[in-house]
Amino acid sequence: MPQPTKLFEPINIGNVELRNRLVMLPMATLLGTERRVNEKVKAFYAERAAGGVGLIDVGILTMADAGPAMANQISIYDDEFVPGLSELTATIHAHGAKAFAQLGLERYWRRDKDAPPELVSPSGVAVRGGEPPRALSREEIQLIVQQFAQAARRARGAGFDGIEIHAATGFLLSQFISPHTNLRSDGYGGSLEDRLRFPLEVVAALRGEVGEGFPIVCKISGDDFMQGGNTLDDVKTVASMLERGGVSALNVAAGWHESPVPVAVSMVPQGGFAYLAEGIKSAVRIPVMAAYRIVNPMVAEDILAQGKADLVGMARAFLADPELANKAREGRLEDIRPCIACCRCLDLVLHDQPPRCSVNPRMGRETEYAVEPAATRKKVFVVGGGAAGMEAARLAAQRGHEVTLFERSDRLGGQLLLAAVAPFKDEIAPFNAYLRRQVERSGARVELNSELAAEAIAQANPDEVVLAVGASPLVPNIPGVDGDNVVMAVEVLKGEKDVGQRVVVVGGGMVGCEVAELLLERGKGVTVLEMLGRMGQDIGPSNRWVVLQRLKRAGTRMETKATASQITEQGVRVEREGGEEFFAADTVVLAVGMKANSELAAQLRGKVSSLHVVGDASDPRRIMEAIAEGFLAGSRI
Repeated sequence: MPQPTKLFEPINIGNVELRNRLVMLPMATLLGTERRVNEKVKAFYAERAAGGVGLIDVGILTMADAGPAMANQISIYDDEFVPGLSELTATIHAHGAKAFAQLGLERYWRRDKDAPPELVSPSGVAVRGGEPPRALSREEIQLIVQQFAQAARRARGAGFDGIEIHAATGFLLSQFISPHTNLRSDGYGGSLEDRLRFPLEVVAALRGEVGEGFPIVCKISGDDFMQGGNTLDDVKTVASMLERGGVSALNVAAGWHESPVPVAVSMVPQGGFAYLAEGIKSAVRIPVMAAYRIVNPMVAEDILAQGKADLVGMARAFLADPELANKAREGRLEDIRPCIACCRCLDLVLHDQPPRCSVNPRMGRETEYAVEPAATRKKVFVVGGGAAGMEAARLAAQRGHEVTLFERSDRLGGQLLLAAVAPFKDEIAPFNAYLRRQVERSGARVELNSELAAEAIAQANPDEVVLAVGASPLVPNIPGVDGDNVVMAVEVLKGEKDVGQRVVVVGGGMVGCEVAELLLERGKGVTVLEMLGRMGQDIGPSNRWVVLQRLKRAGTRMETKATASQITEQGVRVEREGGEEFFAADTVVLAVGMKANSELAAQLRGKVSSLHVVGDASDPRRIMEAIAEGFLAGSRI
């Protein structure tokens, strides 16, 4: 199997040498306490530094007091934060990685603690609607420049090896650079040179504080992907001007958060935005970093080998597996726990909650979820070989227990096998393969085509039983639901049932939308009926708009507030506020939810010494919950 080599060559940014070209990008962890570094923050970064990454970019550090919003995001706007930040950099350095501090302002700002937080911008232009911002005065711009400079002074004093300025993705500095949002005529707007005046003043102020040679990286969007915004050709000029202004390297992002172009979801091909870094690299001589939708080290290796960038940044990949760098360097690519691009981490941050990782329950809980060898070896039965069952089995076996995993079908995977069939979920199959390999390597015994009854389990007398037997589709109480033209969504995903040309999907949640897309790809005409007022209600905000956009562009008819009241041979009768409607169909697909398979648990209670019910067998949810409950069962037995 090939393994990366270019990725592990050292490189200099300014006067700092990195041990390799792999960068952990800054992200909002929201793990701090009252904006300060705590043990959770240090443990989170310590694992990733020990995992072999060359550079950890910590951020975004709040360099101006923005009020109560994001109170758990680490700050640097006062000297009182320096001691905690010094502990953080010492922790990162102890494991051989370098630490940069990302500084920036999103949109909310206040000049001091006595002023109210305000939404500010270059010209009072709202980005795609929302609350109108207030335009900054020239005097306020200079105050922000000084806030950047003081934050840089604190960062260097705290032991950071470099600084990154956030001037991308619709944050304040990028709004000044973009003609889409900067309509000023006072020397801070108009020509590209004037639109760059504010960012260049920030660079100059930082350079005055930190001196020559100290790395200053600037994060820019290689293309705004906004109507009237900067294109790649524009940003090439921006990059050249930033280089002349004293920037040591460039981190190339894609789009703005408000862009109508997907940048983080699974439909975006890995490395799909490396062309932006390649374009910027052609315009400058300083190091350029490629980023966005890069989670596979071999994709990173190819980007470097082809000369598209000098460094590669990853974010979510390090949430999924802190040891990614070491595993890649050692050639253990199959042991890397893959990010599945589900965006649950991003969705949580959008709701001001600490991110969690669907495939790594320890992410952000490193101090709580320790994995220790078992004190006493036990006989453990795990019943059900889906995500929760595999996670429980592999971890219990790794800890030293005698584990047997029973799966009633001929292969492991459970609901993961169905999810992998859905369009644009290409990362699910590799994750399932990873779990299977980890179960095999753990020493757990696997029994396929084995469906155990309660009596057989009780007679075997295991010390611990983990039930991960999943869930089954709900069948709604609708007249005609048992007709020959009615099939379940899981039957379609499994390929067990064929459908006609005209299909009505009853249920517009995640599964209903996925089945609709699958059928659209097969050339079917699809109508989706949802009883709630919102299609895709259970799809997270990072993915929902993309899924609905694809369905709409494919010609899907989507009807909300439509409750199916009867299924006939000709289609589905629906009740809605305006009365009744009828939707003709050759086949009706039911996607109205799942119910836990609880019968075996009920039969076993009182017959075995210890019983754990995990995953969908406890309550049908998603991969994150299944893996987390399997992990807890496997780690605590």
